[in-house]
This record gives sequence, C-alpha cells and structure tokens, in this order.
Amino acid sequence: MTSGTHLALTLTLTGGSAADARAVVHTLEPVFGSPDTLPGDDGATVYTATFGGGDAPAGEGGKSSAADKLSTPVTVTVQGSPEAVRQADETLSAAFTVHEEGAASGDQEQERELRLEP
Repeated sequence: MTSGTHLALTLTLTGGSAADARAVVHTLEPVFGSPDTLPGDDGATVYTATFGGGDAPAGEGGKSSAADKLSTPVTVTVQGSPEAVRQADETLSAAFTVHEEGAASGDQEQERELRLEP
C-alpha cells in the first residue's frame, strides 16, 4: 500500500475488553493511520473506532506486539469501501486467527463480521 491512499473504515468490537479493542485498533493503524475515535474504557459492551480516511502511512499492518494480544475471542465488524474492508481483513488475518462470520455488500460499501481469536 502506498502513502496517500484514503481508506475510511468503521470498526465495532464485542466480546472483549477495552484492551482487546485497542489491540485490534493498533493492529490496523499501520494500514489506516490513527483512528478518529478510540475505544473507550472497560465496562462497555461494544467498542468502536473510526478511521477517517486521511493519509494512511505506507507499511505493513498485522504485526502486533506482545502488548497487542487478545485476552479472549472477540467479534469485530468492519465497514467501509470494498478496498478498506479487504485491507482490514488481510491485516487482521496476519495478526490473529480469523473466522468470517458474515458479510454484506452494497454499491459502494461493504460490511464484514469476523471472529478473532488470540
């Protein structure tokens, strides 16, 4: 992926903690840049993050550090352009064990539900 690519992505995560949500976000940052919003504190049942489609840095995603490991399996929904959803799926698959749970496609947007395992 080259610098200057604009990919907007919305991510929701259920079934884990705020630390799990942040681990997923940190895994996506090398591809999508810093999110516009970060997952909140523990206690929520759904965590969200939005990557606004600004200039994403060049580089490879999916190389999570020891601090970016999941504590439990989580369900993640990614929504955006077909290219953004494809990039997110590839990036998450490089870092975690991923099982596709479902997908929906529209004219200009896709949504994919993924089960991530530590």
